[in-house]
Amino acid sequence: MTKNNDRHYGAEDIQVLTGLDPVRKRPGMYIGSTGERGLHHLVYEVMDNSIDEALAGICDHIIVKIYKDGSVSVTDNGSGIPVEIHPKTKKSTVETVLTILHAGGKFNNKAYSVSGGLHGVGVSVVNALSEHLVATIKRNGKIYEQEFSRGKAISDLKVLGDLEKVETGTKIYFKPDAEIFETTEFNFETLSKRFREMAFLNKGIKIEFIDERHDKREVYYYEGGIKSFVEFINKKKKPIHDEIVYIDVFKENTKVEVALQYTDSYSETVLTFANNINTEEGGTHLSGFRSSLTRTINDYGRKYNIIKEKEENLSGDDVREGLTAVISVKLPNPQFEGQTKAKLGNSETRGVVDSVITEHLESFLEENPKIGKIILNKALSARRAREAARKARDLSRKRNVLDSTALPGKLADCQNKDNETTEIFLVEGDSAGGSAIDARDSVFQAILPLRGKIMNVEKARLDKMLNSNEIKAMITAFGAGIGEEFDIEKLRYNKIIIMTDADIDGAHIMTLLLTFLFRYMRELIEKGHVYVAKPPLYGIIQRNKVVRYCYDDKELKLALKELKKDSKYEIKRYKGLGEMNPEELWETTMNPDHRILLKIEIEDLVYADETFSMLMGSEVEPRREFIQENALYVDYIDA
Repeated sequence: MTKNNDRHYGAEDIQVLTGLDPVRKRPGMYIGSTGERGLHHLVYEVMDNSIDEALAGICDHIIVKIYKDGSVSVTDNGSGIPVEIHPKTKKSTVETVLTILHAGGKFNNKAYSVSGGLHGVGVSVVNALSEHLVATIKRNGKIYEQEFSRGKAISDLKVLGDLEKVETGTKIYFKPDAEIFETTEFNFETLSKRFREMAFLNKGIKIEFIDERHDKREVYYYEGGIKSFVEFINKKKKPIHDEIVYIDVFKENTKVEVALQYTDSYSETVLTFANNINTEEGGTHLSGFRSSLTRTINDYGRKYNIIKEKEENLSGDDVREGLTAVISVKLPNPQFEGQTKAKLGNSETRGVVDSVITEHLESFLEENPKIGKIILNKALSARRAREAARKARDLSRKRNVLDSTALPGKLADCQNKDNETTEIFLVEGDSAGGSAIDARDSVFQAILPLRGKIMNVEKARLDKMLNSNEIKAMITAFGAGIGEEFDIEKLRYNKIIIMTDADIDGAHIMTLLLTFLFRYMRELIEKGHVYVAKPPLYGIIQRNKVVRYCYDDKELKLALKELKKDSKYEIKRYKGLGEMNPEELWETTMNPDHRILLKIEIEDLVYADETFSMLMGSEVEPRREFIQENALYVDYIDA
């Protein structure tokens, strides 16, 4: 390689961004994205400051309001941002906190012994990304106010007047900058789920949410805290014991709070939090909980001869089958892995959680032998199923059914073996499968036809699932295994695309497939490998050929308006993929240049778990209520 020594590169080429300019230049580094997720993150950052006040025992009421113009305010009755002149910046502390990154009260443990705002960038980032922000503070018997725009103060801190009564608090009003964000439309449901979660995690705190755009108001207040959270998660499930195991202990500067209850389901739902932050990837608190739970239940089973002497110990998967648990730790100096704070890294927390769970779960089981026996019997039943599943896998391997070298006969595989570019379509029925095989680009697209509706895994354990030919075919085709043996590194395709008919049966098959992937291969969804294909509903035909495809009723109406009145046309309704010829199927649904793929994401694990339990579980009443509530929103139904 030849060096270009003629290139001029000097001091004038170095760009220095000051104040909050770096935030506006690279907003994604601070809030993740400039899409809807990043927009909502602004509210969370301001909200976190109010929650930190609550953790410090100062605040017990937070009001979040969305105004008709899309602006937002977060008001709390905490201590109020200090208004005095800051000794280093020579500006008011309010201006310092709102205009300087990493300025806040969270870098020592004097003001906040526990804080979620680890990086100290929250409210200043919100200020940088808002076209208008107003901070109103109640403190020292007075009301103070200062205005900002795009990260810069546009007024000095001023006193609006005296307070009539002794009160303190902070109100942050802001309007997100349309120059920064792809959308400035806040989603009520997204925010309400977050606020509900915060209220669960901080018992006794009242969070009021007002949306003036839709004339909505909700109040979240849970005296039971995470016990109420477990009840909420299990409301669409069937618990096998009434009493929720609840542990709330302060040990070695760490508050450990755990609530758990077993249900008759075959999957586990365990949520973990550190300083109110949802640690979606777990961490040391989860490791401590799991090791203690497995050991304690095994010790209890051995002590009372429920687990026989010659029997092997229960595995972690055995003791967590049907478990719903919420683990919340609060500690002075949390160490999160990565800016996203998705995983707790404090090594000492594992030991603290382990010892707390061991001591208090042992006591609970001793004091509640009936519940102890119910939990042990559930775990022993899970172990028997696991053993049956292992034998089925071993037998299948001998027959080359689950061997990765013996792909299912119905699979039309692709030529390319590079799993970064390949994709597999899960297609219902042989007819649609045949069209898809003829339509595909065989270099990188594989087709797996599935006959009929697959097993509802919400009502079956792994050993029963392995008797299903369709499920075995998917496990084999994907190549990553299942259950304890699942390894995403062995996945043979980058995209797993569910392609079903746009009717009720197709929607049911899609839900069955998503339930299977969510319960037994969730990492595929979490890592962004699962998609749903969206075939067109209509084709507008002129002069014996399709001139336009429409993917929903709204698009059809728009297309018909655009057609000239004197034009002769025919509307073809596609009731199934098998009705399309290969050329149509390729052009509309499989061609990467034109197709519409919906990426499946888990934005709210609690809501996703609740939805699958409600749609596919054994409880009929929640499903009936859901259908009644949502029937009016269905645009079309094909028999």
